Amino acid sequence: MNTVNSAQHVQSRTRDLGRFDAPVLVCGGAYSNLEAFKALLAAAERMAIPKNHIVHTGDVIAYCADAAATADLLHESGAPAILGNVEESLAASSPDCGCGFNEGSVCDKLAAEWFSYADAQTGPELRRWMQLLPYHLTFELSGRRVRAVHGSVQEVNRFMFSSLPDSAFEAEFAHADADIVVAGHSGIPFTRQVGSRVWHNSGSVGLPANDGTPRVWFSVLTPERDGVHIEHHAFNYDHELTKSKMLQAGVCTEYAETLSSGVWPSLDVLPDVEKQSTGKPLDLSEPVFCPAPVAEEKSGAAPKTGAPAPTIQETA
Repeated sequence: MNTVNSAQHVQSRTRDLGRFDAPVLVCGGAYSNLEAFKALLAAAERMAIPKNHIVHTGDVIAYCADAAATADLLHESGAPAILGNVEESLAASSPDCGCGFNEGSVCDKLAAEWFSYADAQTGPELRRWMQLLPYHLTFELSGRRVRAVHGSVQEVNRFMFSSLPDSAFEAEFAHADADIVVAGHSGIPFTRQVGSRVWHNSGSVGLPANDGTPRVWFSVLTPERDGVHIEHHAFNYDHELTKSKMLQAGVCTEYAETLSSGVWPSLDVLPDVEKQSTGKPLDLSEPVFCPAPVAEEKSGAAPKTGAPAPTIQETA
């Protein structure tokens, strides 16, 4: 499958949500984890965030045992969602997940197992829904343009990690027409400032962040008069129930163990910095602030740039 998104194709499959004047919850990678996704929706309700302010960044189906039920719950919720590589593959009845794993790697072999199970669970109605999902969502917060993507702006299955050089993010921002990009796919939450722009990954709802804890992640973007506050949130859920379902169904027992250990069964996709952080609990408690655009940015002048702020992801 060609996973490089042509600008024309993406534009035709981009949905604009308009302006939000209240918090937006960003999540992604529900990964067929029904218990975690239910807990996420319950958390949103406690925070008084309505479902139409929840943005899912793709891959509602993957490793766990409740593929159809989790996708149905997202569909029925009415929460804005984009197409990840798994939805793209299932919608096209492709033979693999299109995840971007190296052929023959451990991740690739495990993906063949869970994708076969998920493919058998996914009926024609869900595939039709996936066919209609946009590749990107756009919206505005406090004068800042936000673009939600799955992997990267240009490729649905590109892995973007916090340790990548500024140039990798700058190349994506060049095609984003946005001040803030929110993304999924890589499974590890981080917020990275590059000049005046921000790349944000909320982490995954359905699988731990390889940090040695069973916690899963979402984030909240809050518009304020002077800019946007971005906060990461970790939460717990009944991961033992999800694990028991996977073991009973015989689905990816390696990933079933990950739900309790918090460590991925393979680190194939990770850069060295992220590999070295395996099993070390993340502390993303410090919010990130993205200021409202200054007058010269609003008038179309080039934004001011300075030394990039450090990522808030701990890697030591």
